[in-house]
Amino acid sequence: MKKLLSVLSLIALLSTGAISSSFAEDLPAAAEATVEAVAEPAAPVVKDMPVADAEVAPVEAMPAEAAASETAAPTPVPNKGDTTWVMVSTILVTLMVIPGLALFYGGLVRQKNMLSVLMQVFMIFSLMAVLWALYGYSVAFTGGNPFFGGLGKAFLAGVTPESLGATFSKGVYIPEFTFVAFQLTFAAITPALIVGAFAERMKFSAVLAFMTLWFTFAYLPMAHMVWYWDGPDAITTAESLNIVLANAGWLWAKGALDFAGGTVVHINAGVAGLVAAYVLGKRIGYGKESMTPHSLTLTMVGAALLWVGWYGFNAGSNLEANGYAALALINTTIATGAATLSWTFSEWLLKGKPSMLGAASGAVAGLVAITPACGFVGPMGAIIIGLIVSPICYFFVAKVKYMLGYDDALDVFGVHAVGGIVGALLTGVFVNPALGGAGVVDYVANGVAAYDFGAQMTAQIWAVGTAIVVSGVVAYVSLKIIDLVIGLRVSEESEREGLDTSEHGERAYH
Repeated sequence: MKKLLSVLSLIALLSTGAISSSFAEDLPAAAEATVEAVAEPAAPVVKDMPVADAEVAPVEAMPAEAAASETAAPTPVPNKGDTTWVMVSTILVTLMVIPGLALFYGGLVRQKNMLSVLMQVFMIFSLMAVLWALYGYSVAFTGGNPFFGGLGKAFLAGVTPESLGATFSKGVYIPEFTFVAFQLTFAAITPALIVGAFAERMKFSAVLAFMTLWFTFAYLPMAHMVWYWDGPDAITTAESLNIVLANAGWLWAKGALDFAGGTVVHINAGVAGLVAAYVLGKRIGYGKESMTPHSLTLTMVGAALLWVGWYGFNAGSNLEANGYAALALINTTIATGAATLSWTFSEWLLKGKPSMLGAASGAVAGLVAITPACGFVGPMGAIIIGLIVSPICYFFVAKVKYMLGYDDALDVFGVHAVGGIVGALLTGVFVNPALGGAGVVDYVANGVAAYDFGAQMTAQIWAVGTAIVVSGVVAYVSLKIIDLVIGLRVSEESEREGLDTSEHGERAYH
């Protein structure tokens, strides 16, 4: 437990040390400047479009029916191009998980545990899909309070083919079902990422129980706090902005920027992975027996599928097929390329040989780091983020893990949590238009809001710190409860035999 607290303290220092002066005050400007950002979408609540100002003719000049038709707001129609892009993005994110993440993780474990990892990822995706429809969507993306939504749309009540979801442009909508399905894939991949931290030693029943608890009490509140707001059409004046702020998620109202999930997905999952690694303890033979990946070929295939699917993850998060989606797409490509290069050359310099495992790890680190920034920073900022993140993640994977003695089997913490922290903080730096960033949208003035470094970094630190605390606490409590009720770890005999046969009665290879 002391080691766990030491690591969390180290990460807190990482996220605050360089910018501690900006933490001194919670500037109101942070909220007003950044809550209008092109961040994760509004909750797609069906609502009428605002009625445009118009001159009203005298009553006697036209029949009552005609007068009503003249003053009624036009019925919003979903944009077919945007709808198609989000549907394609949903499919791409599904590709990231099954088979992408499953093969990436599966290739990294020993042969006797390959099938168990495939099974865990496959089942987690299926479980989260059902839970998302039952209550997850409602808790994350309906109004309630700043920390979680309500149950007004539990069982997808009221969501029909005619109901609409807001995008980031005023008057532009997509079908609500499209938004529900897209966000479902985010809710599914995030718990699945945690699997890599406790691979090769956790009971299958405990995996499913833990994912249910962690999804409910960590993922859903984080998604609500970071991404829930009333949508751009609700902001017309400074007064209406104050109403939107009052209704929004806690971190959104503070002005935190997270385009596609740096805090909600990667820091959230990575911290949970670290806690799980400490609570379960090390694998039998860790540090004494060879635990090298059994198939780097499959790992490379999985990494490539992750890279392809990540375009849906990042560019799809814009919800519209426009210039911001194009910016997210190019940033995803070049940041990942830069991170692959910087990890490979770091390893080459320090170990004497560049490895396929290092290249794949660098690519994932780059994808993680650019996720919160992809629609906010310029291309040169994206390259810098990619170049910076890999050496930092490499240090945690190659040095810190062994210094602090935790067995994060597939480096979920070192890549996803650390990479997510780096990306979230650098988003606050490179969103600055003076550094080539896109800035944040001011929906009241219909322009770009003035950039304030101190205010923006304060908001980013709040988001990082909240993700660490929420995920860490929920993971620890959930694991302890499950351990008391059904137990967490397989027996020593089962672990030595391998989870493929001991837990599932099958083998990946014959």
